[in-house]
Amino acid sequence: MIPTFTSLGAGPVILMLHGIGGGHRAFAPQVETFASLGYRAVAWDMPGYGHSPPIEPYTFKGLAQSCIALIESLLQAGKGQSVILLGHSMGAMVAQEVVARRPDLVNRLILCGTSPSFGKPDGDWQRDFVARRSAPLDAGQSMEQVAKVLVPQMIGPGALPEGVHLAEFCMALVHPSTYRRALQCLVTFDRRAALPLIRIPTLLVAGEFDPNAPPTVMKKMAAQIAGSRYAELPGIGHLQNLEAPDAFDALVLNFLAETAPSHQSAATDIAERPPDPPTLH
Repeated sequence: MIPTFTSLGAGPVILMLHGIGGGHRAFAPQVETFASLGYRAVAWDMPGYGHSPPIEPYTFKGLAQSCIALIESLLQAGKGQSVILLGHSMGAMVAQEVVARRPDLVNRLILCGTSPSFGKPDGDWQRDFVARRSAPLDAGQSMEQVAKVLVPQMIGPGALPEGVHLAEFCMALVHPSTYRRALQCLVTFDRRAALPLIRIPTLLVAGEFDPNAPPTVMKKMAAQIAGSRYAELPGIGHLQNLEAPDAFDALVLNFLAETAPSHQSAATDIAERPPDPPTLH
């Protein structure tokens, strides 16, 4: 079954995959901006989120298969051959899984606030992580209460207040059972061996103050992907696209313009480009 999604604009498809505390609304600023500059901007609800039906078992294989089904549906409707895939946090892990399984469906890859594996391969450590994150729900707290505690712990000192409020709103809407299943899934991820196999233009974006995917982790990740670009947003934490939407969008749009296939006119004309973002490395 195809997951639900929001879509705006026409042109090359850029598909955005949210993190564990998100939903399609987590990319609201990007959907509007990218669509206005000549892209078909699509943001999904991962299985179990929003109105997307859950999957069983809840695994990265299943999530990737759902994403692949959505991509094929989007391409069939638009007569395209591949999409731009942008993932944040857990969504970027799903993106890595998709590229590992179906590299033919993706022409450019943007990985934000993520890693190629979850922590150390230690069962006790992973169980402890799940237990800590689940403890507030076990104690009877709502996802809204969880969001008000967790979101402020993930942001940097330069975060836009409106973006923080949207992040809390999105997390509050996540169903507790989906959140629990996503946590269990998250700790199983390991695609480190697949990084050198990525052969498409790739941008990795880190937040200077990201406690979940620190710049050191993302720099090492970038070093494993031939020809990839690394960018860091100063003053920003884990929720990059909501904490600093203008700077984030500028990074992505300039990367897409500079790596546009020769047969595809760049969607961002020079005169329309946002101000220069932080330097790409």
